Amino acid sequence: MNIGILKETGSENRVALTPELAAQFIMLNTKVFLENGAGSGAYLLDDAYEQAGVKVAGRKEIYDQADCILTVTPPPAEEISTWGNGKILAGGLDPYNAKPLIDALTTQRITAFSLELVPRTTLAQSMDILSSMATIAGYRAVLEAASLLPRFFPMFMTAAGTVKPAKVLILGAGVAGLQALATARRLGAIVEVFDVRSAVKEEVLSLGGKFIEVEGAKEDAAAGGYAIEQSAEFKQKQHNLIHQHALKSNVVICTAQIPGKPAPRLLEKETVDAMAGGSVIIDLASATGGNCELTRNNEVVRHNGVTILGRSDYPSLMPLDASRMFGNNLMNFARLFVTTEGFNFPWNDEIILKSCLTHEGKLVNEKIIQFYSVQ
Repeated sequence: MNIGILKETGSENRVALTPELAAQFIMLNTKVFLENGAGSGAYLLDDAYEQAGVKVAGRKEIYDQADCILTVTPPPAEEISTWGNGKILAGGLDPYNAKPLIDALTTQRITAFSLELVPRTTLAQSMDILSSMATIAGYRAVLEAASLLPRFFPMFMTAAGTVKPAKVLILGAGVAGLQALATARRLGAIVEVFDVRSAVKEEVLSLGGKFIEVEGAKEDAAAGGYAIEQSAEFKQKQHNLIHQHALKSNVVICTAQIPGKPAPRLLEKETVDAMAGGSVIIDLASATGGNCELTRNNEVVRHNGVTILGRSDYPSLMPLDASRMFGNNLMNFARLFVTTEGFNFPWNDEIILKSCLTHEGKLVNEKIIQFYSVQ
């Protein structure tokens, strides 16, 4: 049994496994191959992997030798056509934006597992890459906001006068939003949080935030903890309330997303126009359109004295801990099917079943089948 770790493409700095996690796979009677320099973006050198028992090799050898390939982001679809049939692929596959990848996977009869599809249950928490990476994004977003804001976060009482604490508004109380709340509170800010899901109110209050609630929100227990589309009437109420609170805020952190759909528009241009000069907006939903009308992905926009930063890749900017967390998620998932005797898939396991994207030449995930059928 051979496991391959690829060097991520583009600007991605994370690596799927750290040396210590690779060593755990080796203890399961597997051989681990690492592409040259795969860990360098996360400050993990090839020597550290070799000391852990990993064989460092070229990309082609990884493809030739590995039975199972682990990845942080989807490998290029055109490369998959060079793989042998029947391999296993597991990691972050971005399934809602992966039609060419899915076509390549089915052609090569790859059994692929997308960890974004792991069910949001207590049992699967240790495998949930969306939650672990959102933790990093929420933390880093607040630090970025603090560095861009032309004033302090905490209250200061000095001989030169009293400085009032900054006011932070967080849109979305998922994992990223709650981590942003906790971080902003640790820095001494006053924090308000908006979310359409009433179930998160208690968590917001427990972290020291004020919960902003709009009556009449639709909720769906089958949505796996995510927000869902709302009615036009609700959206108007939501717009008015967010507008009022944004005008009183020095920082707005945008985190609201809906899987497989554009990010909900929560912060309109007219609101930004009316915000105080020096205010900062950090939009973590920029890769799917952004919560702010003026957001541009991976760009800093300065509008009427307000700084708007669209950034969805914060985990890649903290690659060492991000790689450790991502690797732990992968390791916990792989333990479901990697044994000392070989790969054995328990297809009656809910986590395996719901995270499987392709198998035996077919797209098998019901959620993704439905998504592409209406495109």
